[in-house]
Amino acid sequence: MNRHTPLSRACRALCTSLALLAATAAATAQDMKISDDLVRLGILTDLNGPFADITGPGSAAAIQMAIDDFGGQVLGKKIELVVADHQNKADIASSKAREWFDTGKVDAIMDVAVSAPALAVLEIAKQKQKVIIFNGPGLDRLTNDLCMPSTVHYVYDTYALANVTASAITQRGGKDWFFVTADYAFGHSLQEQASAVVTAQGGKVLGAAKHPIGATDFASFLLSAQSSKAQVVGLANAGSDTVNTIKAAREFGLTTGKNKQTLAGLLMYINDIHAIGLRTAGGLMLTEGFYWDMNDETRAWSKRYFEKMKKMPNMSQAGAYSSTMHYLKAVQASKTDETAQVMAKMKSTPINDFFAKNGRIREDGRMVHDMYLFEVKSQDESKYPWDYYKLMATVPGDKAFLPLSQSKCSMVKK
Repeated sequence: MNRHTPLSRACRALCTSLALLAATAAATAQDMKISDDLVRLGILTDLNGPFADITGPGSAAAIQMAIDDFGGQVLGKKIELVVADHQNKADIASSKAREWFDTGKVDAIMDVAVSAPALAVLEIAKQKQKVIIFNGPGLDRLTNDLCMPSTVHYVYDTYALANVTASAITQRGGKDWFFVTADYAFGHSLQEQASAVVTAQGGKVLGAAKHPIGATDFASFLLSAQSSKAQVVGLANAGSDTVNTIKAAREFGLTTGKNKQTLAGLLMYINDIHAIGLRTAGGLMLTEGFYWDMNDETRAWSKRYFEKMKKMPNMSQAGAYSSTMHYLKAVQASKTDETAQVMAKMKSTPINDFFAKNGRIREDGRMVHDMYLFEVKSQDESKYPWDYYKLMATVPGDKAFLPLSQSKCSMVKK
């Protein structure tokens, strides 16, 4: 007699199917390796100092927007953001980064505003083999001679800023330059890069005056610029230092009268223009990697950001959102937060969003995308709030950023 009835055979088939499903689920779960059952991101920034308006709380808010838009979790694990103020000090930044990586369960640092703290944190990330994505600092060495496998420089750097702005102004007849320079790594690099562009195009650098971060009196620096009689005064500084330099330049008459000089903001954000006002800033030439009013996509995201921060985003803040989304998508696609696998996925995946079209992360870690040359509108030209820029030129990424053939990065194959 056949003891295996149709019902028993069905039960055996069901059990076999359930066993296969369980095995598949177990294998899938094993493939999805999220350390500590949590994806924790960090941002080290200036929350209260001279760069707080251009990075700081705004960049942290943009990263949190990305986490929320991603759904707050990846591969079933919660995503968290931790924020710390490095006070623009390298020792505080490196100490906090080490703490985060050693005991804080931080998988990636999404930004380190200002170059000196960025250099310090870069070394810690290198030791710990952790992902670090720079949106705020500009020093081009981060993906040049100091490159490492888990570094991404996402928004801009000193080479691109100097290349686009200095080249455009020199070609328009501004041949003689004097620099007012922030006395730290970023300012030095920006002046050096811009000087090379000016000289290469037949111009001359007549001198420079260096000032400390957060200077309160720019009189002596601007008098030196004025007495140089240079056609162009290049501002190799950032944040409130740039704002205060431009305001003081107007007070000292550098930008008015018979012998007026052209100011060139080598790193300027829309926040700076808002603080200065179009009456003073109108006519300035500058380079940015993003402008909120470029198209429907940039406007849609920027208006959401405005609802949170009551100001329009700048390129570093928009880049903070974009880079966070790119990182989380790479974790999801890789089914792990393991550094090497996530970085491989990030580098092999093009970036197409409101921030960049056909952006890509090169082998040196430089995210290559279009850069834009803008002229600041006059008061009469501005038609609505935050309507500040006229697009003068779009410079493709492979023309804006340092060519790989000139890179000193050890990972670049010559």
